Amino acid sequence: MSVQIDALDRKILAALQEDASRSLDEIARLVGSSKTPVWTRIRKLREAGVIGRQTVLLDAEALGLEACFFVLIRTSEHEAGWQKKFLAALRARPEVLEAHRLAGEIDYILKVRVRNARAYDAFYQALISEVRIYNVTALLSMEEIKATTLLPLEQVPSGS
Repeated sequence: MSVQIDALDRKILAALQEDASRSLDEIARLVGSSKTPVWTRIRKLREAGVIGRQTVLLDAEALGLEACFFVLIRTSEHEAGWQKKFLAALRARPEVLEAHRLAGEIDYILKVRVRNARAYDAFYQALISEVRIYNVTALLSMEEIKATTLLPLEQVPSGS
């Protein structure tokens, strides 16, 4: 479902992306509107699927999950049954924060967050015991330079 986004919607979405715990009064003040129209727009954006679930961002390192690996996967299996089993295995693993199917030589890339290299190896061993994988390359992130959940709203087309 396509939704029309205007300048006020962008301001509301930007305020929510920065801090969804803000009160409706605070959001209305930030975007230069009153509470009722802001509430109505938020409701419509939720109904249209633009706004999904709200959550809290946790600090992985503060929780002891210090190792972030990017896992490049090549497979020789492309049948629907294998893919279904592979996707189920990924969804069942809480260490997998992101998984993407790619175009090119690498079939999938995973972002995996674990305590350390030993925990990554346990994840790897469990994954390859569940599904057959042709080649796996794990890259340890030495430093996170930028991480954000903020979408570039200025690139969203305006409604007519």
